Amino acid sequence: MTYIHQIPGWPNLVWNSDALAASLAEVRHKQGKLLGKMEALGFDLRSEASLAVLTADVVTTSAIEGETLNPDEVRSSIARRLGIETAGLVKVGRDVEGVVEMMLDATGQFQDELTTDRLFGWHSALFPTGRSGMNRIAVGSWRPKEAGPMQVVSGPFGHERVHFEAPDADQLAAEMSAFLKWFNVPPPIDPVLKAGVAHFWFVTIHPFEDGNGRIARAIADMSLARADGTKDRFYSMSSQIAAERKEYYRHLEAAQRGELDITYWLKWFLECLGRAIDGAEETLGAVLHKAKLWQRINRRPVNDRQQVVINRLLNDFKGFLTTSKYATFAKCSTDTALRDIRELVERGILIQNSKGGRSTSYRLADPEQIQD
Repeated sequence: MTYIHQIPGWPNLVWNSDALAASLAEVRHKQGKLLGKMEALGFDLRSEASLAVLTADVVTTSAIEGETLNPDEVRSSIARRLGIETAGLVKVGRDVEGVVEMMLDATGQFQDELTTDRLFGWHSALFPTGRSGMNRIAVGSWRPKEAGPMQVVSGPFGHERVHFEAPDADQLAAEMSAFLKWFNVPPPIDPVLKAGVAHFWFVTIHPFEDGNGRIARAIADMSLARADGTKDRFYSMSSQIAAERKEYYRHLEAAQRGELDITYWLKWFLECLGRAIDGAEETLGAVLHKAKLWQRINRRPVNDRQQVVINRLLNDFKGFLTTSKYATFAKCSTDTALRDIRELVERGILIQNSKGGRSTSYRLADPEQIQD
């Protein structure tokens, strides 16, 4: 079997720009619409949206490799590093901190050069104990020759199927030098397209003993951040790849076993990215709901106490609001709390639940129910 990196002319990858033009234009249009919508939210809600997407990105990029991370730990780590105030911060393990550190460096410092030292730093962050599972691996360096051939295999012992074999270890320094030189040059191609090429090229070289998929996706996110012109992330390519995992590996294997023309891989990458952007509203549902609610409320602004309580109800509040809870949240008397609640009920911002008397409680209305 001849792999793409063994073909004369590698790594001079080519593609049919005309065949990709429609898919690229559609993705760029979707990016523009989403970024425009998020720009209108204001800083706090944009930060909250980015936190939600980055959390999904970190959790799913690890899930693709069979590693399960606690979403609450991931969210807590990202929020702390970005200086975002959020309730329920939890203790974070080293496995989570490493992936978060890599992803935030890739997207937060997207304009900086990608260097060997930077990649070694990412790899060291992913494997702080120097082990992958029970196995000791070379960390913060290219995979050594003594580690043997780097193969992607499946099937039972004795009947394995080799899907791909990466370049030999003694070729890695030259392979990565060529890749980094190409990646760091201002793009002669659209940075969205460059993200797809970079992902494929890096994962084909497979320069580390482990963690290549996660680092390849971080590199792609870095290029997509350049395309968006912002460190804030509002869609997750890793989440979409996780949802289409079988297709991802099928297209990757087909391209790695094919010719230097990677048009079909790039077409799938662009279409997958388009679906990731389409799915952003699901990830950002809570943030967009909050934005829509405040848009309706602010047509006739509420007082400071009411604003505090409404925000509390929107941020992971469990159960229903009562007069005593309102007084606690707003730091006011129960009489003032009851007066504020009645105003909110009259405007349709709060809805009184069916039980009355001492069990009287309230819930937030949907944006459409709020009176102008």
